[in-house]
Amino acid sequence: MLRAGIHTKGVFPAMQIQLNTGEGVQHSDALEAHVEKKLADVNRRCGDRLTRVEVFCKDANAGKGGEDKHCTMEARPAGFDPVVVSAQSVDLYTAVDQAADKLEKALEHRLGRNAAS
Repeated sequence: MLRAGIHTKGVFPAMQIQLNTGEGVQHSDALEAHVEKKLADVNRRCGDRLTRVEVFCKDANAGKGGEDKHCTMEARPAGFDPVVVSAQSVDLYTAVDQAADKLEKALEHRLGRNAAS
């Protein structure tokens, strides 16, 4: 399981994942599982080239409603500058999905299509 400040072992042997929750977001097993599931493709395609992925989730309006759930993902490819993507939605899980998709595309672009397939 992912824990704030603790890296996974086994599930993502090549890369570490750190989940950070902020304002208005409760760290839960369900959120951890969703993040792991969404980053599985990134790990399979690019994990051997990444040292760490940090995931930051927060509710910008802290429960006031609206499209205010934010997910930022920062991947650290070995030998490259970090790759940072963000997504925003009314639903945190949708924001995680969108950020993971953006991260996969950004890494594919940064590392080259051959490295990501």
